[in-house]
Amino acid sequence: MPLALFALTLSAFAIGTTEFVIVGLVPTIAADLGVSLPSAGLLVSLYALGVAVGAPVLTALTGRWDRKLVLLTLMALFVAGNLLAWQAPSYESLITARILTGLAHGVFFSIGSTIATSLVSKDKEASAIAIMFTGLTVALVTGVPLGTWIGQELGWRATFLVVSVLGLIALIGSAILVPKNLKQSAPAKITDQLKVLTQPRLLLVYAMTAVGYGGTFVAFTYLAPILEQVSGFASSSIGLIMLVYGVSVAVGNIWGGKLADKMGPVKALQLIFSALALVLLVFTFTAQSQIGAVLTVLIWGAFAFGNVPGLQVYVVQLAEKHTPNAVDVASGLNIAAFNVGIAFGSVVGGVIVEDMALTDTAWIGAAIVVLAFALTRFSGYLDKQAANQLAECKS
Repeated sequence: MPLALFALTLSAFAIGTTEFVIVGLVPTIAADLGVSLPSAGLLVSLYALGVAVGAPVLTALTGRWDRKLVLLTLMALFVAGNLLAWQAPSYESLITARILTGLAHGVFFSIGSTIATSLVSKDKEASAIAIMFTGLTVALVTGVPLGTWIGQELGWRATFLVVSVLGLIALIGSAILVPKNLKQSAPAKITDQLKVLTQPRLLLVYAMTAVGYGGTFVAFTYLAPILEQVSGFASSSIGLIMLVYGVSVAVGNIWGGKLADKMGPVKALQLIFSALALVLLVFTFTAQSQIGAVLTVLIWGAFAFGNVPGLQVYVVQLAEKHTPNAVDVASGLNIAAFNVGIAFGSVVGGVIVEDMALTDTAWIGAAIVVLAFALTRFSGYLDKQAANQLAECKS
């Protein structure tokens, strides 16, 4: 594999770290800037909205630009956003910094796969994409807990400085190693995206994605304060617990992909969503105990992200049937749906924390995931109906 691919992987690692590390720093940021926990939680929501807007809109707007120029511009924006977060004099400037980095994140993963495949021969394309996305998985396993620990020990600003340095190294590596005149694919037009957004079956899957992910982030956004204020952990322990969660996520992602291959995406997603709802409900009670909280978080991680492969595969399968000329666009919009879910879940979590108890985020998140289960079941029913109609037509 070419060295340029590892520059992309480092970029993915830095971007993945900056997205999720905020979860472990919510109480620290709230205390330092003198804002409420829900206000600090908004930093998760607004980043996710930046990704959701950046992925489809900016990808379409930069579709005719040179790929390497787009990549370097994105990483420069990412570094600038994190440097602004490091030096943010106020809560409002930190919000601006998060939105800027979110915009960079959205476009990076839209074009990153295209660049990765253009660096290798046809028979190695899937492996190239897998290596690049490994950066995201490794970020959850090591970057987020390490960033959380740095934030707890040296202050939250130090975390953003370290991520800026990582982004700068990735930027320099990409500038040196990524070749010029990369293969330019046909730009994704806004009209193609509108075609996808008028397909009811795809809209249903986007709703499954947003609601399923949103349910998790109702509680996950406030995991650190729950562990500190309810479970009684010291703030210095949060990084270690995030490590446990990250390892579980990595295992769950692989397991979720294999389950979707074996059972089909709809059956796999029904199983994962039902288990996720149960785990969140249980966390409402186990959060009171340190051992119970850690064990529940360990299981939670496996199911929280285990739905990602199934949802992505399902979107591609339906897009091939309903919008065959816009499969990539449909897949990209599902990434936006994930982030709409994160934003929605974080906001709902903030409202709950404002008016109710911290642990109420868990059972309400479970109820939202049950809705994702119901939507998945309905989508499976529509699939069966379509298959029966096709069989009748053939006979």
